[in-house]
Parts: sequence; structure tokens; C-alpha cells
Amino acid sequence: MRFSSLSSGSKANCTFVEAAGVRFLVDCGLSGKQAEERLGQVGIDPKTLSAILVTHEHADHINGVATLSRRYGIPVYANSRTMERISKPRGREIFKTGSDFSVGQVEVTPFSIVHDAADPVAFSIRAEGLKLVIVTDLGRVTTLVQEHTRGANAILLESNHDQEMLQSCGYPWELKQRIASTHGHLCNEAAGQLLEEIMHPGLFHIVLGHLSENSNTPALALETANRYLKQCADRATNLQTLLCGNVYESLPCLELDEAPQAAVVINA
Repeated sequence: MRFSSLSSGSKANCTFVEAAGVRFLVDCGLSGKQAEERLGQVGIDPKTLSAILVTHEHADHINGVATLSRRYGIPVYANSRTMERISKPRGREIFKTGSDFSVGQVEVTPFSIVHDAADPVAFSIRAEGLKLVIVTDLGRVTTLVQEHTRGANAILLESNHDQEMLQSCGYPWELKQRIASTHGHLCNEAAGQLLEEIMHPGLFHIVLGHLSENSNTPALALETANRYLKQCADRATNLQTLLCGNVYESLPCLELDEAPQAAVVINA
């Protein structure tokens, strides 16, 4: 199994996943052309994609979904309330939130998160004895999120804002309230607390995602995550990667293996 954050932030979100011989995207907030370029950066031909999985209907997650779907005949997987807001994809595969479905030999669980969207989900993706969890756009960590992130071998986790920066940035008061609400976005501290809770020797890769360019910095997000990870260093013995996704370029593909290499923390 391997994955790459092709884009992650307030402008556009898109993640590439390959497992058990299947290639797919989770969300595509990039334009069709941008998605092709980002896939090219990690050596992937979009013609080889088997699916696009969609978390929710906000533009920074679905902007290029229908275009890419029609251009390459890629089926789109979403729950019914999200699918209603995707314009004319090539193929519609509707899943039920909370119920497992398969893409080839890859098992996917879409689980509910709290966000100001119709029926937002995160994904637990399992294949070849490995587990990747992609969970962004949530205002708070629920018991369900805790349950589904435990045992992950890799996680792309929202670390959207620094609480002090959010209050002092130039956003309108209403937007600040929305972001900080329980149906908004996860702050650095909450992300760090979850990482400390779920850390185990089999968690190899952590990517912090959906960072705000106005109320956060990669340095702050990484500093906060590291502070919490130091509290569980005895369980972080095989952590290889800690880095931030961004909206400007694809991250290198991160490989998941049952026998990890020596721990190397990147960009932290």
C-alpha cells in the first residue's frame, strides 16, 4: 500500500492511494488539469485510476471530481446526500455511511465526522494487512473517530489552525466562529491529542493535512504534533514520517510495509 497527498489545504484537497493492485483518489478539489499534473509528479497515469472516493460536497473536495470522472471513465463513490451535489459523473457508486464497501480487493469504511456538510465522512482503507485512515474536515474528535483511527499504519489527519493565530488573523468574525466550532475544522492541539492517544508501534506515517494558510504554519503544526508525540515516545518506535501536506505540490508517495525501516522523522 502507498499513498500521496496530491494537495491538502483550504484551496484544494486530493489524495492518491494504491493498494492491492487498485489505484484511486480520495476527493479531487483540484481542477482536472491540476489533478493530472499532480498525479504526473508521482508518476501516475490518470487512466489507471479505478475510483474517486468523496468525503463531502465542499468545493475544495469535489471541484475536479466530475471532470476527471467523465474524462477517464472513473466511477465516483459517495453517499447519497453527497452524490446529489456532484454534477454528472461518469459512474455513480453510492455507499451508506457506516457500512463497508470494496474497491477491488480494498476494503473501505466510511465513518461519520462532524462538519458543516450534508453527510461528511472520513475513510478507513484496508488492504494487504495494512490500514490507512484519511480524516480531515472535522470540528472535533468524536468517539467514532477515535475508534476508526486506532490501529492505523498511516494517517492523513487534519491540523487546520493554531487557535491563537485564528483569533488574530484577518478572517471575519463569523468565519472564525465557524472554523473554531464543533462542526468546523480541527486545531493543532486536538490533532496532537489524537495522535498521542492512537500512537502504537505500527503507525509508520503521519501526514498533517488541510492546514490553513492564514491561521497556521507547517512549523506550528509540526511543533504541536511533536510535543504530543514526545509524550508517547515509547509507542512511536517505528514512526518513519511526520510531515505536512500542502496545496502547491504532491508529496512523495509514502510506502506502507509490515516490516518498517528504521524510524526517520521527516520535515519535523
